[in-house]
Amino acid sequence: MALSPEESGRLADLLDEHADGLVARWAELVGAGLQGRMSRPELERQTRDLQKGFQQAFANGARDLSDEEATELRAQLGELSSNRARQGFSANETAISMFAFKDAVLGVLGDTSDVQTLRDFVSFSTFVDRAALFTFDSYVRVREALIADQAEQLLELSTPVVKLWEGVVAVPLVGTLDSARAQVVMERLLQTLVDTGSPYAIIDITGVPAVDTQVAQHILKTVVAARLMGADCIISGIRPQIAQTIVALGIEFGDIATKSSLADALRYVLGKKSYRVVTAKRTEH
Repeated sequence: MALSPEESGRLADLLDEHADGLVARWAELVGAGLQGRMSRPELERQTRDLQKGFQQAFANGARDLSDEEATELRAQLGELSSNRARQGFSANETAISMFAFKDAVLGVLGDTSDVQTLRDFVSFSTFVDRAALFTFDSYVRVREALIADQAEQLLELSTPVVKLWEGVVAVPLVGTLDSARAQVVMERLLQTLVDTGSPYAIIDITGVPAVDTQVAQHILKTVVAARLMGADCIISGIRPQIAQTIVALGIEFGDIATKSSLADALRYVLGKKSYRVVTAKRTEH
């Protein structure tokens, strides 16, 4: 239900006339809901800016939140949602902060038994409800974007590529290897091979809890991609349980070298590079 031009005008006058009282009461109500997690000066600044936004929208003749006259107000609501999402507040807390505006306005209306006053408040209440839904939707979009960014950062941190020796890099895998993570592993490994010019890469699966056909396919694709870059891959971390699973599933690694541990893989690569690994004898004192 859209506001009538007369209702917009009366609401604009009401918000302008009682600006200070509305801001104080609104900040008080919002502060009670946020339980002290935002300072009173910051709350008053936010509520004052929003009060001015509502007042200006009504003064411009906005009948609905989607109207062009409410463009600046929508921008303010979007900014509020974005800030609250980044500060760790919930979507409900953000929306309830908007609903509190209705209680603040109700307190300055006076005689609500008057039919015109009651109609004005009902129309205003509907407008604020839409504003609250707008902040809720905006919050969810920002929050989803933040979660996606954090997931991507965690994905990158969980797939490091480290240099073990001159010409030898390793990818220690920990946890489940799904399609998205396998793609990140491949991209990071190939980029590191380009950056370092390493002819050998060790893919260590010691931290992978289980190897099934899908995981094996991801590993094989990474090995093939590395070979196309001119690097030879060795798979380490083949524990007895994983070895039995690979045999039971009939997975073939072909001519890819496999070792039981990262140390064995590094020793194998150093041998390929004509290095000889010897154990130093301890001197007894």
